[in-house]
Amino acid sequence: MKKLLVIFAVLASFAVNAQNFQLHRDFDRDQFTSTFEMFKMDKWGNTFTFVDFDYNSENGINQGYFEIARVLKTEKMPVGIHIEFNGGVGNATNFGYTITNAWIYGLNYSKGNAKCGFSAYAGYKSFKNAGKGNFQVTGTWYANLFKNKVTLSGFADLWSENGDNKAIASGIVSDKLVFLAEPQFWYNATENISLGGEIEISNNFAGDDFKVRPTLAVKWNF
Repeated sequence: MKKLLVIFAVLASFAVNAQNFQLHRDFDRDQFTSTFEMFKMDKWGNTFTFVDFDYNSENGINQGYFEIARVLKTEKMPVGIHIEFNGGVGNATNFGYTITNAWIYGLNYSKGNAKCGFSAYAGYKSFKNAGKGNFQVTGTWYANLFKNKVTLSGFADLWSENGDNKAIASGIVSDKLVFLAEPQFWYNATENISLGGEIEISNNFAGDDFKVRPTLAVKWNF
């Protein structure tokens, strides 16, 4: 419980700059998920952070997950330096658990304008007490269509958790690699309100084999 309160405190410190709040209905897991998301640019690069909370009827908030990433980049740098931290806590029926903390250090390349854009990074991923080196490759995208009435966005991650660095080099996806993608579709009903959802596509994620999990959602844009 104390760790959840810490996550709430971190969230509150960023709330003034938050870009949007999302509420998703996950039908496969039979739960709701809320997301607070913020992206902020400055002359030294950009900062991105989000916090997810999962809710069910038995435990209320049964999981909290947090990511914050900083890209250091000036106009003269062709690529940025990516630094990221993520972790979280959960509450099952009879026990609590921790989502292992991880740091990512890598290089980022991005391109975009008001209509569309993308960002990609590759980096070394360090899990607490892992004892082996790991990696993560991530791509994100967005596109504003039909005079900004429709927005397509999302991300795709591929990472290792057991030091399986040879698999990506040889192009072989082994059971030690984790894949997670969440493409989103939004209809921007007003300047502030968007309706839509996402499709979570994953393999070897959170102990599951290949899964496709759709959601319906509403988003408030700040």
